Amino acid sequence: MQAQAKPYPEAGSVEADWAVRRMAATELDTARGMFFLGVLETVRTGVGEEAVATCRSVTDERRFVGFFNYPVASFLKLAQVAARLLSPRWGGFDEALRQMGMQATRSFLESAVGRTFLLLAAGDPRKLVTNLPSGYQMAVSYGERTVDWKAEGDALFVMRRDFMPAAYHEGVLREVLTMVGARNPRVQGRKLGLLDTEYHITWEVPVVLPAGPPKESRWRVFQ
Repeated sequence: MQAQAKPYPEAGSVEADWAVRRMAATELDTARGMFFLGVLETVRTGVGEEAVATCRSVTDERRFVGFFNYPVASFLKLAQVAARLLSPRWGGFDEALRQMGMQATRSFLESAVGRTFLLLAAGDPRKLVTNLPSGYQMAVSYGERTVDWKAEGDALFVMRRDFMPAAYHEGVLREVLTMVGARNPRVQGRKLGLLDTEYHITWEVPVVLPAGPPKESRWRVFQ
């Protein structure tokens, strides 16, 4: 059943938040074209081609190539309009951002670099989370990211100077954990500053029962 649409929240302070994010970006801050294409694909499947044309109209670029770099300021414009158009479809602005983040992960993992990143994790969620900072370095030119382990299956992933709102990366991280086989992954973002956010990442770790004492052999060894 389709989620009931919530009132569109973007007004006043929220609009200003997006504007300040764009102003903070420089010409050296770029993201791969695959993420632009991922947003457009989310809009196409969720709303339709007319909405895709609306999204394209807010960027200077008319064509995106997957592994080319494009200004993140342009991506912010695109994502903001896309989330507004998708908000009724997904029941809210934040959920629309999460859906775009999930598609961004799928687009990245379909690339040669993304497949290598997934291969290095070898199906191990802990290895994947440990490698997240290097994974982001392959995708964008900006920001610093660190991982702080709290326990097995429990980590804090901190992003400094990243331009997208927390909901977008919640979708990115939840999807990549799902793709590597993590059980019941959960990601909750908490804003630390305008461009700084921490993400509490957890998943269910299989319980390994301790091995019992070795059973005594029924056969005696005679020397």
